Amino acid sequence: MTTLEMRDVTKRFDLRDGLRTTKFTAVSHASFTLESGRTVALVGQSGSGKSTIAKMILGLEKPTEGTLLIDGRPVEHGRKADHIFRKTVQMVFQDPYASLNPFHTVEHHIARPMKLHHPGMSDKEVHRRVVELLDRVRLTPGEEFAKRLPGELSGGQRQRVAIARALAPEPKILIADEPVSALDVSIRLGVLNLLARLQREENLGVLYITHDMATARHFSDEIMVMRKGEIVERGPADDVILHPQAEYTRTLIGAAPDPERRLRELMERRASV
Repeated sequence: MTTLEMRDVTKRFDLRDGLRTTKFTAVSHASFTLESGRTVALVGQSGSGKSTIAKMILGLEKPTEGTLLIDGRPVEHGRKADHIFRKTVQMVFQDPYASLNPFHTVEHHIARPMKLHHPGMSDKEVHRRVVELLDRVRLTPGEEFAKRLPGELSGGQRQRVAIARALAPEPKILIADEPVSALDVSIRLGVLNLLARLQREENLGVLYITHDMATARHFSDEIMVMRKGEIVERGPADDVILHPQAEYTRTLIGAAPDPERRLRELMERRASV
């Protein structure tokens, strides 16, 4: 079992206004544990600090205070350390249009991390594995999709390629930062169901970053609610949704789409007429 742990992490940024510099705290004393085989949702509005946490995990931002650990060992960054770390932890980015190079084929995008982390694989084996991954993310036939360029794909298909690329190094932890927010509503559920299936099949630990309480409940074991850089509530998904303790959590739940609630309200209004 692989464990990603964040211990009392704080991130501050310097904001400069002319000659004056002030400190802005994007994340304050955040702590959580993510184990392989489980999905933890980090929920909050834009600007709450969710993506800053993802960037610190990936080494794109350095914590001001606190520690990040993999299997109890502090995470180190540097050329050699990053190579080892990225074999364990991979990212699915928010925008599938920006995360793929338009001049390279789908096969190139998936084969490159595979070759980097499995240098002993032959070209034939790499190609076989690329096609297999494309079939697993429901881009079939994989042989055909491997030849295409990103510009020939829809947004949902591009995000499936991004997921296949993230799985290529065979990671244990997956960071999914708003993976469906840039997609049409009609195809979001399919991508989320794909992530949920792959999480079970690969025994992945998934940090699902979102602003949507509805999907957080259905696709996560645990929910952490973040507001202004602080984790204000956490617990099993059903407990947080059904028995929220923080007022901010109740506000997020009230803003989430709930077809059953809307149906009840409609029936009540009709009954009162």
